Amino acid sequence: FVAAGSGTYRATRVGREAYAVSLAEEARRFTLTHSELRASIDKILTFVTFAIVPTAVLLFASQLRNQSNVRQALASSVAGTVAMVPEGLVLLTSLAFAVGVIRLAKRRVLVQELQAVEGLARVDVLCIDKTGTLTEGRLVLDGVEVVDATLPHEAALAALAAAEPNPNATLAAIGEAVADRPREWAVGDATPFSSARKWSAASFGPDGTWVLGAPDVVLPAAGGDPDVRARAEAAAGKGGRVLLLARTDSGLSGEELPASLVPAALVILADRPRADAAETLRYFAQQNVTVKVISGDHPSTVAAIAGGLGLPGAEDPVDARTMTQDPAALAELMESRSVFGRVTPRQKSDMVHALQSRGHVVAMTGDGVNDVLALKDADIGVAMGSGSAASRSVAQLILLDSTFDALPPVVAEGRRVLGNIERTSGLYLTKTVYAMLISLAVGVLGLAFPFLPRHLTLVGSLTIGIPSFFLALAPNTERARPGFLGRVARFAVPAGGLAAIATFLAYRLVDEQAASTLGEARTAAVMVLTWIGLLVLTIVAAPLTSRRLALIWSMAGLFLIVVLVPAARDFFALDPPPLIDWLAAFGIASLVWSFARLFVPGDRPVGPRTAEPPGGGSVQQPGARRRPHDHEGLADHVVDGDVSQAEP
Repeated sequence: FVAAGSGTYRATRVGREAYAVSLAEEARRFTLTHSELRASIDKILTFVTFAIVPTAVLLFASQLRNQSNVRQALASSVAGTVAMVPEGLVLLTSLAFAVGVIRLAKRRVLVQELQAVEGLARVDVLCIDKTGTLTEGRLVLDGVEVVDATLPHEAALAALAAAEPNPNATLAAIGEAVADRPREWAVGDATPFSSARKWSAASFGPDGTWVLGAPDVVLPAAGGDPDVRARAEAAAGKGGRVLLLARTDSGLSGEELPASLVPAALVILADRPRADAAETLRYFAQQNVTVKVISGDHPSTVAAIAGGLGLPGAEDPVDARTMTQDPAALAELMESRSVFGRVTPRQKSDMVHALQSRGHVVAMTGDGVNDVLALKDADIGVAMGSGSAASRSVAQLILLDSTFDALPPVVAEGRRVLGNIERTSGLYLTKTVYAMLISLAVGVLGLAFPFLPRHLTLVGSLTIGIPSFFLALAPNTERARPGFLGRVARFAVPAGGLAAIATFLAYRLVDEQAASTLGEARTAAVMVLTWIGLLVLTIVAAPLTSRRLALIWSMAGLFLIVVLVPAARDFFALDPPPLIDWLAAFGIASLVWSFARLFVPGDRPVGPRTAEPPGGGSVQQPGARRRPHDHEGLADHVVDGDVSQAEP
């Protein structure tokens, strides 16, 4: 592909067979976003698949021995086997991601891979460019400092702008500023600008050869005047993009700077910082996401812009031309510094690898062909909608409006999806655990299974299915952390085990009574399991706001309606036991709940959060309302309606 310059060519392959298209497709083929969530769910399903077969065989064999009717034995076996499958987990995960993609599309963010939403939620380092990201990306000529008044610098600038048929942003800004100047020079040879060379040039016959480029690149070939260097650095330190205009009588020779250059003028261009850039940087700092500014501009220019916007570490920029090639040393440098100037495209990719070697999840923004390698190598590539087709092809996310402030809603949406999926996963795996343990217990002891299929449909709907739908779409600003599978397992295994113990004890207690029927024993098991399920729900839904408490109590109310309304009770085959058995079952559930509180994770307390946040800070009191950050609005009204009623 052509990165700079112009010419003629004959196309021999077009469409999908074109080299650029095949390159982009090959890059995408090897950049499928890693998803810890997807990998964890795959492991869960693999384990359940292997465990469910022998458990189901044991259960069916025991029911055949216990039941006189094959049909009843089959119904009991199906109830236990189906309950062991976390059937809603994959569906709800896909639904949560799909809703997230739709919500981001409304924010003009195109998601090309579902897992990219999760990936950006896990990002802890964000690499961005200065131009078009921190700044508006609209360069204007701010001034010209004359170095040699005998040289016609104004005519030279006008001629250079006119000599390039496809000017970049720099030449376009210069051309606009000198549009009223006469352009009488005839152009001969020309060398287009390249981000690797940092200069462009054109020959104008008797008017000489003129070079326009970075002072630190062009000045050494022009004698290295220390006064000119000091003036250039002073201008760059104020945040301007500084170029050196130089003249020579020598011609152009490939990509080498011509000899005997004479400095003519310093050209200063300005690019205003975005109005929302400082706020966006503060948001990422609050979310513990480190921002690295990687630019091809002079380090002092980049540092001045970044420092003015409040980026930590901007006062100590790095000139990428002096960076080491040693991977370990580069990783240490990337860890300790925040602003990098004069970075080449290849160095961007090396810097991404260096950060990844330290265990960071790296997101990279870019808009040009030169950014393709870094976008491809980053964990999450974010392309600008106004960028090149190649950069958009390899990126997982595309900011259609090409604005930096679109990233915070993406992070917020990813954290909402990831946090809520972790909540609901605990519910579904708890059901799998208690269903498997109860099935094993009745299989080994040769007892009748304590549930009919409709019983588990009732319990699952009220304690898992309906609540998980609302929880999956609720606001959630918890930071993404590794170890999803371990945390879910540490919660689900003890919670499911206690639910199985309480249910089995209540079932056996009623079943052992001489006057009790199997229907009454099963109803007691349904009651206890529902009660324990609602208690587990209070743990998963914490912090318990008024809306979440209303959700839990409404599920309890629905269960009471089913028990008390004869038609509903008959439909679900419920046969309430005597009052003494009710009280005994309630006592068992209460005793088990006292043990269940020991397994509440420390970062998810029952009730409103009152602990001091990480790193100190003020403590939010129960019932207090915090004014939401502007970027949190995306996740604040999924369930709650509007920001003013957002959950704390």
